[in-house]
Amino acid sequence: MPSEHGSAVVHLSRPGVSLVVDAAGPGLPVIRHWGPELGDADAAYVARQPDEPAAINTPDPAVPVAILPEAGTGHMGRPGLRGHRAGTAWSSAFTLTATSVTADAATFTARDERTGLELVTHVELAPAGLARLRHTVTNRGTTPYTVDALEVAVPVPAHADELLDFTGRWARERHPQRRAFDHGAWVRESRRGRTGHDATIGLVAGTRGFGHRTGEVWAVHVAWSGNHVTYAQRLPERRSTLGGGELLLGGEVILAPGESYESPWLYAAYSGAGLDGIGAAFHGWLRSRPGHPDAPRPVVLNTWEAVYFDHDVDRLRGLADVAADLGVERFVLDDGWFTGRRNSSAGLGDWYVDPDVWPDGLHPLVDHVTGLGMDFGLWVEPEMVNPDSALFRAHPEWVLRPADGVLPPPGRRQQVLDVSHPDAYAYLLERLDDLLCTYRIAYLKWDHNRDLVDAGHHGRAAVREQTRAVYRLLAELRRRHPRVEIESCSSGGARIDLEVLEHTARVWASDCNDALERQAIQRWTGLFVPPELMGAHVGPPRSHTTARTHDLSFRVATAVFGHFGLEWDVTTATADERTALRAAIAGYKDLRPVLHGGTVVRGDHPDPAAWVHGVVAPDRATAVFAYVQLATSVDAVPAPWRMPGLDPDRVYRVTVLPEFGRPATTGRIDPAWYGSGPVEVGGRVLGTVGLTPPVLAPEQALLVRLDAVGPAADGGV
Repeated sequence: MPSEHGSAVVHLSRPGVSLVVDAAGPGLPVIRHWGPELGDADAAYVARQPDEPAAINTPDPAVPVAILPEAGTGHMGRPGLRGHRAGTAWSSAFTLTATSVTADAATFTARDERTGLELVTHVELAPAGLARLRHTVTNRGTTPYTVDALEVAVPVPAHADELLDFTGRWARERHPQRRAFDHGAWVRESRRGRTGHDATIGLVAGTRGFGHRTGEVWAVHVAWSGNHVTYAQRLPERRSTLGGGELLLGGEVILAPGESYESPWLYAAYSGAGLDGIGAAFHGWLRSRPGHPDAPRPVVLNTWEAVYFDHDVDRLRGLADVAADLGVERFVLDDGWFTGRRNSSAGLGDWYVDPDVWPDGLHPLVDHVTGLGMDFGLWVEPEMVNPDSALFRAHPEWVLRPADGVLPPPGRRQQVLDVSHPDAYAYLLERLDDLLCTYRIAYLKWDHNRDLVDAGHHGRAAVREQTRAVYRLLAELRRRHPRVEIESCSSGGARIDLEVLEHTARVWASDCNDALERQAIQRWTGLFVPPELMGAHVGPPRSHTTARTHDLSFRVATAVFGHFGLEWDVTTATADERTALRAAIAGYKDLRPVLHGGTVVRGDHPDPAAWVHGVVAPDRATAVFAYVQLATSVDAVPAPWRMPGLDPDRVYRVTVLPEFGRPATTGRIDPAWYGSGPVEVGGRVLGTVGLTPPVLAPEQALLVRLDAVGPAADGGV
């Protein structure tokens, strides 16, 4: 329950988590507790704890870290606000002037006469337990004020002594890295002008050795698709914080008198039961939004790895015929349909259907696809332009650049269109709107294939304005065409964050469809993004990005735990492969309500060569689990396959799902349950003891479905 209006103690609480803010003043509010749920009396006690004892070699007590840390209070760490007035007013000392509290949020207003600034901090705690915080600073002075940084900080306790974050590159996004939470700052910056392949999707602090189902963990995520920073900091004064915000380039925010700057949302989740609790908070928040997709997520076929730039209407109609026969529900025409686009070096920016390739426009293909009962989707990359294009030749001034007459270094033979330029914005809006009005397009695959390097506008850094302009463009297209879904694709998974998801209906996790690589990419992307928003496709037998080959069963078993689709010239598939794909697609459609509405769980399996994960329906009556053999195991006998998250007092029928393929085994004798048909096992046994899996060959996966058939009798089999 929240505190009363204007109270000095603000207690926002949801099942399992409390946020206790000391707003007694006179300085900025201090989060005294972010962690396990407390009662109101306990929250009041925590907020009123006496000052910390003096640190060694000083008679003064340790300084509490406010939501906006300030050097002017004696804080010796990273200040939350960095800025100045032509070199003065560089250190703030805000005084709290007002507190407003509702059932699930609090707003704090503060003034600083020394710098001439007003600060408004907004804190929310959603029903799913996910908090979000942001600052707004307003220039109340009479001269311009330069904002260099405005970051939110949240505390973590001393026993959170380990950090987890993520890094990557193209086709290998979001791979984990762990380290001790030592003294100093661990700072992750993304200066790529987009979220970034190597950017950490989140920063997690936890008790040593925390896992998916064990340990206390605290996580933050900066919801911003441009340059951003996320950090963890531990000071000798026993103050530890997680924080972040937008990474501003020099001069990007200069506030005239009366103007304001609003920081991105910092999302923050706490779990007392491992990383799965963090995932539940983020998934619950995303699913609660009014704009969250509520229709079944259609099976997609994307044409890129089927035809690349070789667009031929008869070939594409033949591909659509096979796709429809397999059960595909959305057919997406990828790159190569617009003027002059025969390869990646030309045509970007000329968003007109190429009359040489499509003399009758896209109508013959669109009509054919929709006549087969499928949606039609189209690839676009509006933010980019090739120098070899009519658009660039007509309007070179529409390109982001550090100075007049100077182009940034090329990337992928393209430059970045300045979407904040009013004429460039109007052109893109008109072209995209015209396409959506002319053709029955249900889906845009919106790509963004290079970093923003030396991105300026009239000599000033412009990444921030570019990001805001893209958000405006997406929002306006959605307003005009509310039934059109948009995917955030950025060379694969380089633009995945909660703010771009306010404008899009799914993200493309990676350009890599190699099922082994995808196991890790989807595992860690899925910590923050629910399966229904994460594109996951079955690629061809030989991977386009790694040249690795995989059985169809492994490719299907991997892709089904996302927004399922195909990235493959299925006209080349054998009769047996088509039969298997039909069965897999039908099985996916049957499982969609569970996969896209249930709780994602991951087991802390003792064998690093095998992973366990699944999705459990909200009522725990149905579940789907995967046992994934990544490599050969050191142990000769596999460890038991425990399935977490089930109702311990129910009996479940465990059924192997042959529609997702029967994986290759090593030829040893399989456990009795595996070959005997469905077996009935108590949820407590499945969760705590488990089943012995068959000995799978490397890069194989086994899927089972669990259906509750009644209460557990004697708690066992």
